[in-house]
Amino acid sequence: MNTELLEALNILEEEKNISKDTMMDAIENSLINACKNHFGTSDNIKVIMDRETCDYSVIAEKEVVEEVFDPAIEISEEDAQELDSRLKIGDVAQIPVESKSFGRIATQNAKNLILQKIREEERKVVYDQYFEKEKDIVTGIVQRYVGKNISINLGKADAMLTENEQVKGETFQPTERIKLYVVEVKNTPKGPKILVSRTHPELVKRLFESEVAEVKDGTVEIKSISREAGSRTKIAVWSNDENVDPVGACVGMNGARVNAIVNELRGEKIDIINWSDNPALLIENALSPAKVISVAADPDEKMASVIVPDYQLSLAIGKEGQNARLAARLTGYKIDIKSETQAVESGELPEDYLEQMAMMEDEYDVDVEETLDDAEPGTEEMLDDVEMDVEE
Repeated sequence: MNTELLEALNILEEEKNISKDTMMDAIENSLINACKNHFGTSDNIKVIMDRETCDYSVIAEKEVVEEVFDPAIEISEEDAQELDSRLKIGDVAQIPVESKSFGRIATQNAKNLILQKIREEERKVVYDQYFEKEKDIVTGIVQRYVGKNISINLGKADAMLTENEQVKGETFQPTERIKLYVVEVKNTPKGPKILVSRTHPELVKRLFESEVAEVKDGTVEIKSISREAGSRTKIAVWSNDENVDPVGACVGMNGARVNAIVNELRGEKIDIINWSDNPALLIENALSPAKVISVAADPDEKMASVIVPDYQLSLAIGKEGQNARLAARLTGYKIDIKSETQAVESGELPEDYLEQMAMMEDEYDVDVEETLDDAEPGTEEMLDDVEMDVEE
């Protein structure tokens, strides 16, 4: 038993996850290559290796001839019979080859071949490991800034967090641990090239999967997500179990679950809304926290007209249009938002709409806007079709 070789292969398999069979194949190839360098040919060389004990032998097959012209592939009858007296002219003699007899150059080439195979297998193992994590999140340790990019250590490989994939305003210190989304893993001659991101919307989705058990097991689905990294994210959730509140599950007790994600994202605001197959209701939810009076959605054109109370217009649009923009991405609809006054001026609401609302508030001492906010979309349109006798 070749104890030293077997021990070395076991260490390679354990520490670098390189299989013994692969390395034995590499050793066989290196021995054949050494024979070619030493004898000038390897066509008649056979390497026999025991996969259990790692014992190996190299055999050169030579034809028995009267007169030797090529000693690499031929042997005289006299020499052949010294090995086996039964050999005659025309037979093939199997000659053991001692690897110790190889020249320095042949030995060095064989060694380089084995080392090259080890490096190739190391790169392959690392590539396979991180390729499995593509489209998933990993934890990395910040190493250093390289210009405006950040070098991240992921364990067995390094990744580069480019400027485009960084959240504006985020800064990291060396040795700091951060979560990253693996966008793509490429196999290159120098090893795997791993592209990671802190801005990708899927990062938020994967963080919810890691924090919320109901999302991980599929009870709660994240149907849609829109994100402006570093500022705000909106996600629409749906429950496959009527006894499970999807929003409550994602928020957690006293907001524990969502707060853990917010902390990981350095304070990024997260709006969690209920998903609905009804486009009007979905758009109303997506514009949260703004209240909505009515939504008229056109599924064919993917356009929607939304009317909100005058005092809610700026909230519905959001700072620099952010709330409306995220709602549009979340729902896939182009959303046109108008206030009550604008809707009256454009003819979408009756001219006396505002007066009727004021009269109702005075007569019944109710806040009509608040009542409509809690009503289903389109309620005010039904009111328009009814002749209302306020005095009644």
